[in-house]
Amino acid sequence: MIASAISAEIQKVIIGKAHVIDNVLVNILANGNLLFEDYPGLAKTLMTNTFADALGCDFKRVQFTPDLLPADITGTNIYDAKKGEFTFKPGPLFCNLLLADEINRAPPKTQAALLEAMQEKQVTIGTVTHKLPAPFIVMATQNPVEQEGTYPLPEAQLDRFMFKMSVGYPDRADEDEILSRRIARGKDAVDVDVITDPQRVIAMQQACEDVYVDPALRMYMVEIVARTREDPRVLVGASPRGSQALLKTSRASAALRGRDFVTPDDIKSVAEIAVAHRLILKPEHQIKGLEPGEVIQSILREVPVPTV
Repeated sequence: MIASAISAEIQKVIIGKAHVIDNVLVNILANGNLLFEDYPGLAKTLMTNTFADALGCDFKRVQFTPDLLPADITGTNIYDAKKGEFTFKPGPLFCNLLLADEINRAPPKTQAALLEAMQEKQVTIGTVTHKLPAPFIVMATQNPVEQEGTYPLPEAQLDRFMFKMSVGYPDRADEDEILSRRIARGKDAVDVDVITDPQRVIAMQQACEDVYVDPALRMYMVEIVARTREDPRVLVGASPRGSQALLKTSRASAALRGRDFVTPDDIKSVAEIAVAHRLILKPEHQIKGLEPGEVIQSILREVPVPTV
């Protein structure tokens, strides 16, 4: 299967993070956008670039800064003196895979321009709407520690990301393997083979629509999301976008594993990274250090798993 070949190719570059690579693949198959909340130096840029290479996709990277304007990412109309008219110069959004680095450093207006493009798969300049290439997937990053000079993403915008996850530090054995491979290569760059192309990626995304979801499992997803709204620790629960994210990503998880039907394990495997970032906890529980992911895990323990 192409997906397993893609995963194997990425693992040539990203060491010891097979589960993270699989989750990124699930996000891509579900045609979603991904937010990495992680520390600098943990291979977020390398992973995104490697995925773009293996998928045969056009890759762009934007470093978000406080002075970044919407036109800097969407593009702008430039006057052509020879033709006597304005022509559109596309911005870096016009690609297949965009790394939006440190998205929380850009002002809200620029964040909104990116998030509109993520949602609509198009940008409007003046009165003209320009479609973005397909597939169009954003992988954004934000630093969980640094707050100075940042503009935290509002909850309504966080809701537009399919997954929010972290890469995490490698363990000692994996870090030793990273160094060993670097010595063997004799250079920093890793050669990546092109496994597929954008059209086949689109075909894989469309194939996920044919993955069967039993009605009992649909209700299982609904119950998980509904309980986030009823949990006494939660101020604002997940919106219906949360249940839609569960549906899309559990189907993609099944497809990644070569199945044409969803199992409860598919749903459990994506529930935390698909739903937790959509919750707002009550202040008294935030102060105690409770994490939204812990709420999702407790809900998964409480909700009866259907037998299908």
